[in-house]
Amino acid sequence: MTQVYLKRNFLCIDLKSFFASVECLDRGKDPFSYPLVVANPKQGTGAITLAVSPYLKSLGVASRSRLFEIPKKIKYVIAKPRMSLYLAKSREVVEVYLKYVAKEDLHIYSIDECFLDVTDYLKMYKKSDYELALDILEDVKRTTGLCATCGIGPNMLMAKIAMDIEAKHNNDFIAKWTYEDIPDKLWSIAPLSKVWGIGPRMEANLNKMGIYTMGDLAHFDRYKLKQKFGVIGLELWNHANGIDLSRIRNMEKGADKSYSHSQVLFKDYNGENIKIIIREMAEVMALRLQENHKTCLKVGLGMSYSKSVGGGFFHQITLSNPTDRKDVILANCLMIFDKFYQDLPIRKVSINCGDLADKTGVQLNIFDNINEIEEADSINQAIREIKNKYGKNSLLSASSLLRDSTIKDRNKKIGGHTA
Repeated sequence: MTQVYLKRNFLCIDLKSFFASVECLDRGKDPFSYPLVVANPKQGTGAITLAVSPYLKSLGVASRSRLFEIPKKIKYVIAKPRMSLYLAKSREVVEVYLKYVAKEDLHIYSIDECFLDVTDYLKMYKKSDYELALDILEDVKRTTGLCATCGIGPNMLMAKIAMDIEAKHNNDFIAKWTYEDIPDKLWSIAPLSKVWGIGPRMEANLNKMGIYTMGDLAHFDRYKLKQKFGVIGLELWNHANGIDLSRIRNMEKGADKSYSHSQVLFKDYNGENIKIIIREMAEVMALRLQENHKTCLKVGLGMSYSKSVGGGFFHQITLSNPTDRKDVILANCLMIFDKFYQDLPIRKVSINCGDLADKTGVQLNIFDNINEIEEADSINQAIREIKNKYGKNSLLSASSLLRDSTIKDRNKKIGGHTA
């Protein structure tokens, strides 16, 4: 079968150690010489480092570790996370990108990472994609003080992997990959989890099939991959062969196919007190659906166990009718939990509501009472209005006052982090 390859000029730009760099700059310090960690000091030595400055990275300190894992001989400053500051800085960077491309050719992947399709601008600027990338990175540095890395590729996937794998090691923080580089650069990547979109679980599953490098994956029978993993199997094979036909202009701006909510817990939870967390998260998901006039047809629950035992699970249930109701989301989450929980210490919980659709009415079954549903909708509307006017903590369930609840603290944050 003849493969179709996209031949455009994509940039994938990532801001180096974004949270930590912003905190360093706010203090008038150079991120490459200042030992700063972004973490919540109230959580003690068990706090997760959300980011570390490039200087600490050069000393071997990893992001997303816990403070007690940093060698005692290394002295550092702790900065409390300030999400509102990071969002403001991110907007400054996006404004720089929009000086070079139209918003239709910019895809904001995360707060610190964006894709730019510069194909149609190269003639206008009379520059190569590399020269334009160099200009943009220099502009970001000059305008915001932040350093960035950039991957260049003929499609979004190649640009992303070039950035993740090579750019950070180059003196100018730019790496360009072409289709000719696939055998030498893409296929040599191992372990597989270094590649965008392949997590530890998928890596373990592929290893069991004798697949250890991207080259192994690229030369594996694609139909066997599809048989084993479904559509994801074909996507993995395509990615291993550098195939990605995604176009930024074809992406639905602001269209969500699912909502998800997760939190890393500060201490180990068990089969009893974790249900407080599940209940609170189910309420957050229901309120989000209601505020956006959406319903979901799938509900998923995931648990990650403490590092001391490892592992976890994620399972999803397809509902008989679309819903935006907390009780339905909660009941299905608890059903998954009771079926798959292994009586191990829990450190992370995630809930996913998928197959979203606009709410156009209420679909009933023989057990539903329309009067009760309408009354519940009225109560939910009143709850949303009170919270919007007086704050998220103005109205809480009684269980939210229990010691193991986290909702009061999380309500004070933006995106799970202190504002």
